[in-house]
Parts: sequence; C-alpha cells; structure tokens
Amino acid sequence: MATVKKTDVVILGAGSAGLYSLPQIRRAGRSFIMLDGGVLGTTCALVGCMPSKALIQIADDLQRTQLFAQQGLLGAEEITADIPAVLSRVRSLRDRLSGGAIRHTLQPEGGEFLAENGYFSAPGQVQAGEYLIEATSFVIATGSRPILPTPWQQFGDRVLTTDSLFEQQDLPQRIAVIGLGAIGLELGQALSRLGIEVHGFDQLPQIAGISDPEIEDFSYAVFHRELPMTLGVPAQITELDEQLLVSAGDTRFVADAILVAIGRRPRLDSLRLDQAGITLGEDGLPDFDPATLQVRGHPVFLAGDVNARLPLLHEAGDDGRISGVNACLQQPLAFTRKVPLSVVYTDPQLCHVGARYEALKNSDFVVGEADFESLGRAVVMVRAEGLLQLYFDRQSRLLGAALLAPGAEHLAHFLALAIDRQMTAGQLLKVPYYHPCLEEALYTAILDAYQQLQGEPAIPVQLKVE
Repeated sequence: MATVKKTDVVILGAGSAGLYSLPQIRRAGRSFIMLDGGVLGTTCALVGCMPSKALIQIADDLQRTQLFAQQGLLGAEEITADIPAVLSRVRSLRDRLSGGAIRHTLQPEGGEFLAENGYFSAPGQVQAGEYLIEATSFVIATGSRPILPTPWQQFGDRVLTTDSLFEQQDLPQRIAVIGLGAIGLELGQALSRLGIEVHGFDQLPQIAGISDPEIEDFSYAVFHRELPMTLGVPAQITELDEQLLVSAGDTRFVADAILVAIGRRPRLDSLRLDQAGITLGEDGLPDFDPATLQVRGHPVFLAGDVNARLPLLHEAGDDGRISGVNACLQQPLAFTRKVPLSVVYTDPQLCHVGARYEALKNSDFVVGEADFESLGRAVVMVRAEGLLQLYFDRQSRLLGAALLAPGAEHLAHFLALAIDRQMTAGQLLKVPYYHPCLEEALYTAILDAYQQLQGEPAIPVQLKVE
C-alpha cells in the first residue's frame, strides 16, 4: 500500500528550472517535495553548455597555435590533440561544475527531495515509487532528451548524441555530424579543430537558424573552410562494412561514428498527463500560457526545456522563478520576458539579439552594417573576420541584431541592454567606444544606420559648455 504524503507544491525534475523554482516557493512559505530518479545534475552542466564549451575551448586553443608562426612564435607545429586526455579533461570540468547543483538538490532547504520519478495518478496526485503525493500545485521541470530517429538506433554506439559524446574514452578519425543547429555547428567545428575528419549535414538550407541573408552567406563561407557541409537535403545512413555511409543529395561520406544533433524533445511521455486531465496538442505539448507558464485550466506549470520555448539556461532560470511564484498564487501573474539573446560558441561566435531578420523582413526598417576586416583590434588579434548587422525602426530605435564576430558574446550583451532600454541610434552614438577595441564595430554600424535614417552625418557627442 502506498505511503501518502501531502505538500503544497510538487516539483518534478531537479534540473535548472526546478532548482530555480525553490527559492520562490520557500519565500512564499509553502512546503514542497522535489522528485527526480535520474542522474542528478542539470542538462547544462552534465551534457550541454559546460562540457561542450570545455571541448570548444580546448579546440580553439589548439587552433590558435596555427597562427603562432606568423606572429614570430616558433615550434607550435608540434602540438597535437591527445583525444582521450581531452575528453578526460572535459569530464573533469563537467563533474566539478555539476557538483554544486547536486548538493543543493540532495539538501533542499525547507523541503524534501525524493530520488524517484513521478507520474500523475489523478488530478492533484503524483505517484513516486512507494509514495502517493497529494499537492495543491505542480511544477513540471523534467527537461528534454536528444531526438534520435528509430531507424538510426540500429547502429548502436556508433551513433552518438550530446548525452553520450562526452562519455567516450576516445573518438574515431571520421565523424559525420547530422544537424547543424547551434550544437551541431559548435561541436562539428571543435571536432575538426581537434584533428578529426568531419562532414556536416542538415536538411535545412541554413545553419544555426540564421535568417539574415548577409550573415547566412558570410557564415557559410567562414565555417565551410573547416567544416565541409551539405545543406538542404535530408541525410540517410546505411551500413558499409564496419563503417556507416551517410548520403545526402550527391554527397557520400563514410564515417566511423555519427553525432546526431537534430534537436531535443521534452520529457513528457512518462508523466501520464492524461490521468491529470491534461491533453496534448499536435506539437506534443499541453496548451499553456507562455506569460504565466500555467497549463490552461490546471494548477500545473511547465518550466525549462520541457516547454520547448527557448532551451537556454537563463530562460530556464526565469521559467523556474516564474513557475515557483505562480505555483503559490491563487491567480498566476503574467511576466514580461527578457530581450531574446542567443550565442553560438563557434569561432567566430554567432549571436542573435532581439528581433530576428525573419520577423522584420516585411516591415520598414534600416540595417546598419560593419565588418571586422580593417578593425584595428581584430587585426592585431589575427581575427579580422566578422560581420555585424543592426536593425533599427524608422523612429531610430534598435530592434535587433545578428553578428558573426570575434568576441560577439560581449557585443551581444551590450546590444541586449540597448534594446531593453529602447535606445535610438542617436543615443547609442553618445556612448564612448574605446580605441582600440572590438566594440568600435558597433559604432561603425550604428553610424551607418544613423546616416541612413537622418540623411546627414551624425554629431556623435553631446558636449557641455562650462
């Protein structure tokens, strides 16, 4: 017979979104039980942001040695990658960075953690192992898992995902990457830089979700040099002796292993939501309010990757906070979300901020442009390759940006702040841009847009007469 427990809030899933909900629930003085029967640690720390960025950093450091000779630094040609040692280093960093989240999970102040996976047995009830838990509200933060098409599963451990890549003790010489979104593009370039022969495939004609045509053309030219790719046709996998043949259009690539990076799917199938009276739509998700994260008509909230909204850590954190607040209220609050910001950790980095070109292309807007070819700081860094596109409306307000550039992650944060503050081109020109620095490209692009909007040269300073 099940042991009955009663609490105010049940959190299903101990990843980032679930953990970020806890302070809000504590602040409201509510009791809670957190459930997770899987491997503890967040997707970001275990298989996502952190191990991938550790691998990318090592690959970028190795790539940098190829520039040493032209800077008068000799002997770097002897440096090579010891792949088993690289992967060991990645796992070491991953374990270090995931440890804090695990400790907070096992010792949740003011509540209880059960190492069990839960599912709904009725509205207001969750079954978790031997426990039947009754609660007033529920936060679903069960995350996501990699999509791996059923026909490809027959190839066993020769088909990798981000959940298995970093567990490998070594990597083979030839790897196909199927899926060139942010993750596939990042890892494809990194593996190539580590000395592995890589070919990338994507059935879409664009990489990494780029919609700006100028950035799209420029990005393809940049990345294709290191990562040969076939775009716009679906890939097929067939057995070829002890290897795998990947076919797409006229391309044939014989691989020892394949990294599948075609996306992630919310972990909802084991929750038995139908027993809570919740139905799923054609997209496989319940109907929920993106402003409150509440499943319509139910005291259930979707937080983090499980809602398939924006699978980014800072968004998962905000989802957790919103769900934690609203799970404790009779009438949930609608929240305004932050300026959209995404960073792809390729080299150069690819960033999108605010409104994307796709959403603006049928409206009246102006594009301010700058390249990095003659930018002083970029030249001395031996990184004079990049393109920046800024989108302004006719009232001169900055709406969005797309950029492929060295240090783009830092430029993107400045632009996100400017968009949030609804700054105009004129106001942005009054900000100092120190010389020499990469931020000078922002000044060039803003000045370009200002002159298009005003039809005259800008006066970029506002001096006061004493």
